[in-house]
Amino acid sequence: MIDLNADLGEGFGRWELTDDERLLSVVTSANVACGFHAGDAVTMRRVCELAAERGVTIGAQVAYRDLAGFGRRAMDVPPAELAAEVAYQIGALEVFARAAGARVAYVKPHGALYNRVVHDEEQATAVIDGVLLADPALPVLGLPGSRLLEVAGKAGLPAVTEAFADRAYTEEGTLVPRGQAGAVITDPDVVVERTLALARLGEVASLAGTRIEVRARSLCLHGDTPGAVELARRVRRRLEESDVRVEAFA
Repeated sequence: MIDLNADLGEGFGRWELTDDERLLSVVTSANVACGFHAGDAVTMRRVCELAAERGVTIGAQVAYRDLAGFGRRAMDVPPAELAAEVAYQIGALEVFARAAGARVAYVKPHGALYNRVVHDEEQATAVIDGVLLADPALPVLGLPGSRLLEVAGKAGLPAVTEAFADRAYTEEGTLVPRGQAGAVITDPDVVVERTLALARLGEVASLAGTRIEVRARSLCLHGDTPGAVELARRVRRRLEESDVRVEAFA
């Protein structure tokens, strides 16, 4: 059993990045941008309505306040400020989720914040403090072995592990930085087979070529890559043909 999640609602005004409507026909969980790295009120409302119509679980994709850098620039935000901003983003999305007859069912950091809380306990604690402020029962989605999930577990929040079939891994099980050669895997056939290995075996090849263990309950499909919708369809079809049940974790 595996969940398929995708980062959606990552547009702003007239600018659109992801094909939200078609991706929502494939994925089981939607990480909706909450306005800090992408997304605006109209986009958030539209994606929540579409997700609710199709029975897709809604999650808050929280980020550093960085529209210009798409949330991918390293930032140093004081813990109290970061906690408040995480809670603010969750609360904003919750309004539109509830209006659509659904709810925010989990939280996932984005970009630079996601990578930071793998190792940085202070920033991870700030994120969890923000989640607790918004809803003390929300699951948190993150990298296996990360400080984020460790802190979430200690705080009594469900910690849900995820993996990336289209991102390269280091020997330590972390994601290869996007600026490094080979960090993003673009061959659709390779992505599909890596997805199956992650779902059935809990392992994947690192950038160096060795097999590493990556146990995950959810797989992230990036919606901002060329051919994202067709790739997502191929991934889901391959999983289902291999008797892997595709189902939301929340």
